[in-house]
Amino acid sequence: MSSLAVIARIPCQSGTRDAVAAEMQAMLAHVESEPGTLQYVLHEDLGDPDVLWVYEVYADQAALDLHSGSETMASLIGAIGGSLGGAPVLTMAKPIGGKGAP
Repeated sequence: MSSLAVIARIPCQSGTRDAVAAEMQAMLAHVESEPGTLQYVLHEDLGDPDVLWVYEVYADQAALDLHSGSETMASLIGAIGGSLGGAPVLTMAKPIGGKGAP
């Protein structure tokens, strides 16, 4: 079993980034109780006022699947769908070392 990271770029329609970030607070609270979610950090892009980033680390694929299929995720997609400036872009990665790496 090996950990899995997701780097998600979330484009927002102009002027909606703060609203999208506010809606994402429910997910930030939810992941606290997901045992296989090791890291889940929301970031504002400093160079683009219409982009958010999420850095996620999961214990394994099963943990990512549980997260992706959660009711909280379905609610989040419904809440922010109209504010997105396009589809989120997910980059999958395997952590191999570094400070804080699993």
